[in-house]
Amino acid sequence: MIGQLGALRRYALSLVRDREDAEDLVNEALVRALEKEGSFRRDGNLRSWLFSILHNAHIDRLRRKKRLARHEEGGLETADAPLGPGQEHAVRLAQIRRAFQHLPEEQRQVLHLVAIEDLSYEEAAQILGVPVGTLMSRLSRARARLRDMEDGKVSVPTLRLVGGSDEQAE
Repeated sequence: MIGQLGALRRYALSLVRDREDAEDLVNEALVRALEKEGSFRRDGNLRSWLFSILHNAHIDRLRRKKRLARHEEGGLETADAPLGPGQEHAVRLAQIRRAFQHLPEEQRQVLHLVAIEDLSYEEAAQILGVPVGTLMSRLSRARARLRDMEDGKVSVPTLRLVGGSDEQAE
């Protein structure tokens, strides 16, 4: 399991987009894995098994949040972390990260598993619990949407400061 921690953390971060929440999600998944280690087939793929547990823990968290949101009003919006110095590569990476984060969750999950974790279509489909054809369709749509964002055909939402020094200078 220890050899899979890096990949689990990366996948969790792409799902929840917050380092602390990602760490919590990985910890929750590892606890579940240890509790259910008897269900792991010795001839099975440990990586896929752990990714499935992580994915299911994420889905459970989303359901919990939706349930709580129905009982509470309002919410907090999160913003991207501020960029460091203006190096071109840092700006480009932030643009790619922002575009990736604005993909629908299903497309973000598929793209992460296939492009970043380098899982096969079959492994990713098994983790997400969808047919391979569905996975391929989501992946194709994710890539097309990123291309459209790159070409300016689809805009990526940006934040606008209200009541800050920019308005006072006008």
